[in-house]
This record gives sequence, C-alpha cells and structure tokens, in this order.
Amino acid sequence: MDYTKFNSKVIDHWVEEGWEWGKPISHEEYVKAQKGEFRMVLTPNREIPRDWFPESLAGKKVLGLASGGGQQMPILAALGAECTVFDYSQKQLDAEELVAKREGYDIEIIRGDMTKPLPFADDSFELIIQPVANCYIEDVQHVWKESHRILKKGGRLLVGMDNGINYIFDKTETKLYHALPYNPLQDDKIKEEFPLEEDGVQFSHTLDEQLRSQIKAGFQIVDLYEDTNSEGKLHDFNVPTFWASYSVKK
Repeated sequence: MDYTKFNSKVIDHWVEEGWEWGKPISHEEYVKAQKGEFRMVLTPNREIPRDWFPESLAGKKVLGLASGGGQQMPILAALGAECTVFDYSQKQLDAEELVAKREGYDIEIIRGDMTKPLPFADDSFELIIQPVANCYIEDVQHVWKESHRILKKGGRLLVGMDNGINYIFDKTETKLYHALPYNPLQDDKIKEEFPLEEDGVQFSHTLDEQLRSQIKAGFQIVDLYEDTNSEGKLHDFNVPTFWASYSVKK
C-alpha cells in the first residue's frame, strides 16, 4: 500500500472531526504573537524554550515540515519570519491558508510527502520546525539527511518525536500489548487493536533512529527534553512518551 497517501486521508478525516492538532490559532493569539507573547509546542504539553529560537525571527526563512494546521506557522509569521509550510494533508494546509488570509500575511504552501526528496534547494532555510510527525513514516534517516541539506550552515532543526512507549500498550494504556518495533506494514496483528482506518499507519522509532541519526546526518544536538501524552494512564503516571530536540547544522 502507499501508506503516506493513506495517512494523508486519515489525517484529513481527523481534522474534519476536530483533531486538536488541526485547529488553527485564533486572531487574538496571532495579535499576541506579534507582541512576542506566544506559546508553541512540538509535543503535547511542554512549551518550546525561547532560547531554541533565533534571537530575532524577522526576515528568517522558516520551513514548517509536516507542520500544517495553522498553529506554528502563524506564530512564526507574526514574529516576522518568511514561512513555508510542507504537509501531505490538504485539510492541514487549508488551515494554513485560512489563517494567512485572515491575518494578511504571505506564506508558501506546498503539499508533498516528506518520505520523498524535498522540493527545496540546498541551504534554503535558517529554521526547520516539525511537531510530532515522524511516527507516520517508516524511515526517519531520510528526513534528517534532507533537513540537513536544505538548512543553511548554523541553521536550527526543532523536532518533536514519539519515543515508542505508546506503541507497547493497548488502547486503554493498562495492558502490555505489543513488543517493539511497531510496524503494521510488517505485522498484521497490530491491526486488530489499532485499525488502520482509525489510527493510520504509524511506526515506532528508537533513540538511535531519532537522535543518533541526526548526529550521523551532520547535526549537533544542542538541547532536548521529554514530555508525556496529554491524557490517559501513561500521562497520569507521568511516563515520558515523547522527545523534543534542538539541533544545529554544523
């Protein structure tokens, strides 16, 4: 199956049903961001530290990689960045267009698949931001290599990542369900508990894939943190289920 096309339709459906990561920011939030008052996340709960961003975003070329939904890009645009958003969900891109038209700023909107070569020249951007999205692709090393290619030297990569723990448990998060790795393309049993039509095609990734591979691609990891789910048993027990990293192109 072409799982990325399949996932794009699943995410479109989630957005139609009111998915929290598909709800664009309000006009009031945009106005506050213009004054430097904003909150931005890569993972469900923890705010991105302010020192992860350049001192000034004015005129900086920023790519939102798999970052549609009208949440991060409008804030970065409000701070003066020249923004491009790249996503395979049309509904997520529609949200970007809606906010840009409402607030009157320009943004380049591109529909595409990050498992393929990215349609950008070398050294195009000074910042790439990607909320949790790598769990929807099988090979994350490709993303690190392409991100390194299109960033300028000294450019920053801010990424949210699932650490795999969510995929060990059943839907109630009370029973161990599946050994890692989690890959429904290779294990049909997964579909019994997590039907693809509901959950999309998701993949667990190791620390080696998510963080060590950034280093192998040429990045220097500057900082990182952990985060939990926004709700559920694992959240209640404060079990870290996500990582976020700030890396620079050496």
